[in-house]
Amino acid sequence: MKYGVLASCVCLMLSGMSSLVCAQTEPASPAVVPNATTAETEADLVSYPAEYFAKFKPLTALDMVTQVPGFALEVIELGTRGLAEAAGNLLINDSRPSAKQDQPSAILSRIPAGNVERVELIRGQVRGIDLQGKPSMINVILREDSAAAIKWEAAVLKPFTHGPFTPSLNVSLSDNWHDIEYNTGASIYKNSFGRTGVDRLLDGKGNNTENRYDDRENRSTLTKGNFNASTTLDNGTQIKLNTVLSNEERRQFLSSRRVPLGVIPHIEEFVENFDKPIVEIGFDAEHSLGSDLIGKAILLYYHADESSYKSQKVFNTASKQSSFRLAEGDSISTELITRAEFDWTRFRNHTLQMNLERAYNSLDGALKQTLDIGIGPVAVAVPGSNSFVKEIRWDGLLQDTWSSGTLQLDAGLGAEASTLTQTGDADQQRDFFFLKPQTVLTWSPAEGRQTRMRLAREVSQLVLTDFVSATVFEENDLALGNPDIQPETTWVAELTQERRFGKISVIRVKAFHHWITDVLDLLPLTPSFEVPGNIGKGRRWGLELESTVPLGSLGLTGARLDFKARWQDSTVVDPVTGKDRILSSVTGDFPITYNVENKAAINLDYRQDFEASRLAWGWTLLSRARRTLYKVNELEINNEKVELGMFVETTRWFGVKMRLATVNLLESPGVRERTVFTGERDLSPIRFQELRERLRGRSATLTISRVY
Repeated sequence: MKYGVLASCVCLMLSGMSSLVCAQTEPASPAVVPNATTAETEADLVSYPAEYFAKFKPLTALDMVTQVPGFALEVIELGTRGLAEAAGNLLINDSRPSAKQDQPSAILSRIPAGNVERVELIRGQVRGIDLQGKPSMINVILREDSAAAIKWEAAVLKPFTHGPFTPSLNVSLSDNWHDIEYNTGASIYKNSFGRTGVDRLLDGKGNNTENRYDDRENRSTLTKGNFNASTTLDNGTQIKLNTVLSNEERRQFLSSRRVPLGVIPHIEEFVENFDKPIVEIGFDAEHSLGSDLIGKAILLYYHADESSYKSQKVFNTASKQSSFRLAEGDSISTELITRAEFDWTRFRNHTLQMNLERAYNSLDGALKQTLDIGIGPVAVAVPGSNSFVKEIRWDGLLQDTWSSGTLQLDAGLGAEASTLTQTGDADQQRDFFFLKPQTVLTWSPAEGRQTRMRLAREVSQLVLTDFVSATVFEENDLALGNPDIQPETTWVAELTQERRFGKISVIRVKAFHHWITDVLDLLPLTPSFEVPGNIGKGRRWGLELESTVPLGSLGLTGARLDFKARWQDSTVVDPVTGKDRILSSVTGDFPITYNVENKAAINLDYRQDFEASRLAWGWTLLSRARRTLYKVNELEINNEKVELGMFVETTRWFGVKMRLATVNLLESPGVRERTVFTGERDLSPIRFQELRERLRGRSATLTISRVY
């Protein structure tokens, strides 16, 4: 019933958006793009000159990119290893940034809007740029004569229910020195939020047996410094340097007053501290090796030393401590990447590309745990918690892009070979080899119309922390590591239809089907424990809709609505019950994210600009279906209702942008239903159920920024 209503709403919105789009079709006027053919301009590239963004009063390149219709900047998954799988969808002057810890949004936020000549939305083969299988890329073209600029931004966050005012500050400088363009900056971001709620424990018959009154407070601080520089040598070689130094600190505290019915209550306190200094250095050099051959070499080094402290204290009614558990961990992560890229345009209507990458990754994890029940600390062994994991991986791709009129075919064959070695609590070595073919056929019969078919084999990158065990005091559980995990492989089939009406209006529909081998999920180890592992074959299929609609015909001058919706289903054979079920999803509640493993999600972004008043306001509404996690003896269902946020911003005074943004105005709770069985899930009686409702509360952030 719930998804029927959802489908009806989507259909109504589709019909309404189609009417709005057709009523507001803009005249076709593609911008003239230097170094692009007429076919490229009309079919493969939409160019937005800097003047297009003037109505939004942008201060930075990020302000400009976020206003490009039908495009969303990707967030790089920090756990992804290598550059091939963490490329993102951002280009700056036709090149990808050689950085992983510097998010695309952070890079763009340091570029003053005055330094941007134009923003290009690339949807096909343009100037030999490798899209790496992505449907579109954003390309920020900078002016060659940019003046020095200083950008500063100060913000203060105030939770309405938990925590104090939390300030943040970042400053950056862009300038030229002896033909070297550089950007350097420093920032400190602070965050504070809390959650309160009640957990109710029920026995197997549904009787309430215990209430838990929880009060959680989380605080984090991220300090970061960066230096980016680029220059062109006399021989034409382009050199770029990207460096990031950062340190993240988290402090989490949970006080849980536990009141079993008919039993004396007690209090449990959980503390979790986390420190993670990071250094990343990226270097690349691009050089013309001939009239039709360009080569690029990339070197990236990453190092992180993460230390953690977890404790659990139990107090009786007299506030006397009865037990104390402590877990102290340390893990050192290292990554070294060398990569070579070549683009060859010798043959007419063909662009040949070859990439070769070597990645070295390692994780050295150690954990010490003790328990003190009043007679002194006693060491507790955590199997698999002290291990060294090392991976050496080679990744290569040979691809040809052929263009002929309205058709474009990207066909490539990639291969990946790796050796994974683990020592310590587990001692073994394994070798993997995968072929990764990919084909993309694009048909652009007219300006603003494009049909795209993609077939590719993707190989997931293993998360090295899944090989090492950790403790979960709050759940009285262990997150065991598994030295036998294999990469998950997926055949991806996608069919996308896109229709653009001028510069603003766009509708995009994508149908997808995934055939998965070696599904990564939770693998039963004993009737009480599970580990990350492979559980067999699975499938995932669904539809995605994205649209940007101007609302001028409704009398809302300067307003537009960005709409995203996704529906999907999946199946895999459950390793516990032997029956079909959906794929497991991640835990956690806020902030609500759109792309997770669940049935459906909707995201609405409304913005209205009053150009004469230099004022804008808007709101964001996000909702997603529940998420299910299947453990060997537990079933966990997480659900959130709707998250609503609003903002108002202005640039009326002194060239300063002021923005007030609110989060979770509806105070939607995070709800978790946890069912624990006496033995294997669904095959044995229910031991107890835990019904949790956590309230995060509202918060507001005031941000003030300026570029000089």
